[in-house]
Amino acid sequence: MEGGKEESGLGHEERPQGLTPWEQHSKVILIPRFDYKASSSLLERSHSGFLITCPIKREKSATKEAITILEEYAGPMFGKNLDESVPVKRRKVCLIEEEEGYDKCVESIETDSDLQACRKVTKEASITSSKIDDSSKASPSLSLVKLTKSGLLLLTFLSDNVHQTVDTLSCIFHSLGSGKLKAPIWCNRIFPIQETCILTEENLNAVVSKLFKEYLSNKQVTPETSIKFAVGYNRRGIDETTTKARKSTDEDSQGLGLLDRDKCFEVVARAIKVIANNASVDLKSPEVAVLVELLPVSGVLQGSSVAGVSVLPHNLLTTKPRLCIKSLVSDSKAAKRKES
Repeated sequence: MEGGKEESGLGHEERPQGLTPWEQHSKVILIPRFDYKASSSLLERSHSGFLITCPIKREKSATKEAITILEEYAGPMFGKNLDESVPVKRRKVCLIEEEEGYDKCVESIETDSDLQACRKVTKEASITSSKIDDSSKASPSLSLVKLTKSGLLLLTFLSDNVHQTVDTLSCIFHSLGSGKLKAPIWCNRIFPIQETCILTEENLNAVVSKLFKEYLSNKQVTPETSIKFAVGYNRRGIDETTTKARKSTDEDSQGLGLLDRDKCFEVVARAIKVIANNASVDLKSPEVAVLVELLPVSGVLQGSSVAGVSVLPHNLLTTKPRLCIKSLVSDSKAAKRKES
């Protein structure tokens, strides 16, 4: 009892004076501050990163959870932690000790190409993490971007190097399937952004062409191969943000520089068919999908709309009730959480 009282007293004495509960809590969970320069940076050049959905008013909890996951699966790849106050440690994407031990993390891998992707990410992470063991400090590698829509988180990489965001998500799903990673509580879906662009017809065509060529090259598929594809376009939160004082119309969207859904589909489909002559649309069971997410970034001036674009394999997608990234948790678990 005395020991318990003594510990309780120490805890009371050490509690910071004059701080709100959230300020006290933030010293423990180390959530990064918003990067208010991100809006101008996104307009200047392309970024890669992750768009994460979560329950409304649970953004802080989801941020902590997302950072914990990405520190393990994405942080080591680039030799930096998400917060410079966190000690640098050697982390690995999958629990692997030797190159030939890949069977420990591939219990749920569907294809050889998925296996190669997981191997690639894991090998890069192991090499990079071993190089940073002697580092005393690490500058943040991911930026937390302020959004105007609740229930969303946007984390972008600060450097303009190519980041394997799709392979990172594949490894996360593999670990979830094998039970090595517990299902998250607050993060519902993670959309891996390969590139961002100002959403104009010319920019979208260029980004899709580049990413689709890379997809074919990585899959070792020739342009003459028959490919079934689908296109997803989501302007989540944009209408609510830009038309608070007035009703949203097509004229408003055009004034804001937004491509409408039909035009977006047309641009993407045209870019794909220029590269792959035998490509055809299949909304029920596509082999590959191009997802375009309009990002409700705070501080972006009217007339400039930033979109995240990715070319994704079928095993990361779901087509019911609509085309989107697979959920990190099963529908039954998600339903139980809503009921509770």
